Amino acid sequence: MVRRRLTVWGVVQGVGFRPFVYQLAVRHGLTGYVGNDSAGVIVEVQGEAEQVERFVQDLSAHSPPLARVHRVESIERPAIPETVFTIRPSQTTTDRSSSIPADIATCADCLRELFDPTDRRYRYPFINCCHCGPRFTIIRSLPYDRPATTLAGFALCADCEREYHDPANRRFHAQPIACPACGPKVWLESDDATRIERDDAIRTAVRVLDGGGILAVKGIGGFHLACDATNACAVARLRERKGRMDKPFAVLVKDVDMAKRFAAINDDHAAVLTGPERPIVMLERHPGQGGVIDGVAPDLRTIGLMLPYSPLHHLLLGDRPLVMTSGNRSDEPIARDNTEARERLGELADAFLMHDRDIHSACDDSVIRVFAGREYPIRRSRGYAPLPVKLPRSGKSVLAVGGELKATLCVTSGDRAYLGQHLGDVESPDTLAALDRAAEHLLDLFRIAPDRIACDLHPGYLSADWAARFAERRGIPLVRIQHHHAHVASLLVDANVNGTPVLVACFDGTGYGTDGSIWGGEFFLADGDRIERVGHLKYVPLPGGDAAIRRPYRVALAHLCAAGLPWSDDLPCVAASPSAEQRVLRQQLQRNVNCVPTSSMGRLFDAVASLLGVRHVVNFEGQAAMELEALVDEVAESYPFATTGVDPLVLDPRPLLAAIVADLRTRVPVRLIASRFHVTIAEMIRDIAFRLNAPIVGLTGGVFQNVTLLNLVSHRLQADGRTALTHRQVPCNDGGLSLGQAVIAGGIR
Repeated sequence: MVRRRLTVWGVVQGVGFRPFVYQLAVRHGLTGYVGNDSAGVIVEVQGEAEQVERFVQDLSAHSPPLARVHRVESIERPAIPETVFTIRPSQTTTDRSSSIPADIATCADCLRELFDPTDRRYRYPFINCCHCGPRFTIIRSLPYDRPATTLAGFALCADCEREYHDPANRRFHAQPIACPACGPKVWLESDDATRIERDDAIRTAVRVLDGGGILAVKGIGGFHLACDATNACAVARLRERKGRMDKPFAVLVKDVDMAKRFAAINDDHAAVLTGPERPIVMLERHPGQGGVIDGVAPDLRTIGLMLPYSPLHHLLLGDRPLVMTSGNRSDEPIARDNTEARERLGELADAFLMHDRDIHSACDDSVIRVFAGREYPIRRSRGYAPLPVKLPRSGKSVLAVGGELKATLCVTSGDRAYLGQHLGDVESPDTLAALDRAAEHLLDLFRIAPDRIACDLHPGYLSADWAARFAERRGIPLVRIQHHHAHVASLLVDANVNGTPVLVACFDGTGYGTDGSIWGGEFFLADGDRIERVGHLKYVPLPGGDAAIRRPYRVALAHLCAAGLPWSDDLPCVAASPSAEQRVLRQQLQRNVNCVPTSSMGRLFDAVASLLGVRHVVNFEGQAAMELEALVDEVAESYPFATTGVDPLVLDPRPLLAAIVADLRTRVPVRLIASRFHVTIAEMIRDIAFRLNAPIVGLTGGVFQNVTLLNLVSHRLQADGRTALTHRQVPCNDGGLSLGQAVIAGGIR
């Protein structure tokens, strides 16, 4: 007879781990107990030595599907008299916490009940069990028990109480358990102050959608604005009200078969679409869209599709696709509570589908592309946050705030980095308030008192100002990290590369360089703790700074000027620029007044998009480059380019631009020019890798959201016998910056 005490760390709370341990112990004939504390799960088992050993092996090998066991610590304890195995009440400790689960899509068992007229939860929009439902968005603190969630105010009825305590029931210790008798309720509000309750509310909401109305829907992590995706007038009206002129909308579809009507889907795509995280998946769309009008994703070759992940989605959807976009105006945080939604969305929605289950942490939908058969994150949020990333070693505890765009927070503890949800662009008091809430929640959940706070080097970022104030209040050091160094560190940790020299191409739109210039077309050699800039795109003066970013024709004129190419009226970018503005720009460039030198690859994509007449003015970030990518459909040869210098190497785009202008004047199809341009950028990376004899080449930065370019580069590197290193867990864009900042500030890299 032996007794063993096990401490289990990982994603082991909120995933049915205690019921699993209970059933496992009973199956092996063991006594003892299992319980949560703030750090993880504590298990004591007692029985014959052979059965105890089998139990320990099964604990990790056969844990629940949503659990992630990071570590199990085992110590021997003296045997004691006992006859049963029990689940003990949770304990709050001062220990640093283990991880908590993300929000999980409705499971198949709950769906069967949802649509079974004989089931007591028939058409109940908050159905869940140990294997599905809200987690991160309802957790206030750890350990993860009902009193620590936003369900605390809903006392269980006798039936739910019986299920909760029944080891044979899949709702055994399911903390968000609810039913129509005791759980949250849904209602519909409309302009005429009418309030419709329960299932009638859902049926009325469906009629609003069918009639071309715009519905504000309170979901798992916040409000969505929904309308019929096949109704062109409804989609146009939603764009007008939301102030979202061209940025693509996500579309909610019933199942994979419906998704195949609108996009090309293989087995890898289907696996991501149907996974428990249920992200928005960016897919190559079919011509004609099968009824989904072009207004959903104008001028793009991709469409963002997702499958329903909440019971309410399933009840609303029916057999037609729905636009399902964040409940906010452009560039605002997503609305999360009823009062806020009424105030902020009142002019946008025709009706509100509300409920009284509070959302503690707002959490927008995640966005994924599929590259090389696996997930390639674009936005990491619901379904993934706050799951940890494994670090190569332990370091200082850090709170990192990311950049100005696509902000995320990252906190580190030991050898784990916990990334919070997508917060959006830090441009308003509302976003700063969301930053405050998210920071306090993460630090409280994981019981971390940070040793340092990390932010971007850029002197004008609101996120950096926020970090400075936070550091001053806490009396801890503030560490400012160069933007592209953070991108590089993020990639290396994400891809689990440690101690091996890597050449990294870091391409994006804007990043404040150590020389005061705007970087964005950079090559770094990362070797251990050293990140050295070894190459970059040739500097071009950017007239007017951020104003040029919104007007790609300005960037195109600047590149033409730097290349010694005249501003001829036959060029689309020149024709798009008013004559008076041209005179001002010419003087700025000649006198170098209000011009910031930039090596940005993102701006080169903008310049070429305008030069080809694709996009002259943008109304969302990356629009010109996305529309340029949409034109690429041919295998093409590359344009010429020049490489000068030694330390650093300098890529000169002047021959490339001259060749594009020549092709335009000989009426070469724009699609072919766009294809040649993409191939040329891939050849530039290949050339630098050859010159520096780099066996491993990393690809990071927002430009590599362009999967067309990513494929072109990866195939060339692999053909040369090199390894292409890409992101796996966090975005290549600024959504992954906070991870890189944290590992650098923590002394881990």
